Amino acid sequence: MKVTLLVDNQTFVDQYYYGEPGISYYIETEGKKVLFDVGYSGIFLENAMEMGIDLTEVDYVALSHGHDDHTGGLLELIKRQTEKQRKGHRIKPPILVAHPWTFYYKESEKGEENGSMVQKDILEKHFSLHLSQAPYWITDRLVFLGEIDRSNDFENLGPSGRMFYKGSMEQDYMKDDSALVYKAKEGLVILTGCAHAGICNTVEYAKKVTKEEKIHRVIGGFHLQNADRKLLDKTLNYLKKQGIGEVYAGHCTDLESKIALAQGLNIKELGVGLQKDFC
Repeated sequence: MKVTLLVDNQTFVDQYYYGEPGISYYIETEGKKVLFDVGYSGIFLENAMEMGIDLTEVDYVALSHGHDDHTGGLLELIKRQTEKQRKGHRIKPPILVAHPWTFYYKESEKGEENGSMVQKDILEKHFSLHLSQAPYWITDRLVFLGEIDRSNDFENLGPSGRMFYKGSMEQDYMKDDSALVYKAKEGLVILTGCAHAGICNTVEYAKKVTKEEKIHRVIGGFHLQNADRKLLDKTLNYLKKQGIGEVYAGHCTDLESKIALAQGLNIKELGVGLQKDFC
């Protein structure tokens, strides 16, 4: 599997790509091309073009959850597909994989809308939708986790805003939050969006779904923004026990949290343009 980071909050020195508060990955594995999250705007398309990647040819689009910094680029992707079709090219609609609640109306604690601006009825015209709470195997070795078990007592304890559900606004505990997991020879490679479910819950559920215990790398957002000391300590203690080879923490993980995790983990820098190969 080859992973290229198209969007993150950070960019690398001397690599002149755009960055924004969001995340997007391009993945090539087992003959399939997968786009995982699409950032907040259309810069994932611009960065991909600079890298020589044509995102109108992807087989799958997977979404980690419904917030706009992970789904905001959907309209721009649809526009790019439509433009190419108008020029006479045939576009095979990608399969869009997500949790069924991904496209529900969402808002922040302040009442600001922060969910997907493109709704299910529009997406059905441009993608083949596969909305699943259960794990979904994209290839023999790459799986979309679906709804992640909340198995510990220290992560995801409070809501992340509100969601319109069954006719009323309810507290949103981000049940739609998911991740991708690849079964590499050296262990699991876990790719996250924000890890609203909790990075430790995500790792534990990845082990359960794949029936693999060894974790090779964890890459993405850890939802550790302004995290309290108790959460940081418990997160570090859990992850240390997993014997993870490398940890690439970015997007919604602040500097203080990275410093705390670096006390016991092999923390690596994450930024737009990062490329990694896993076999």
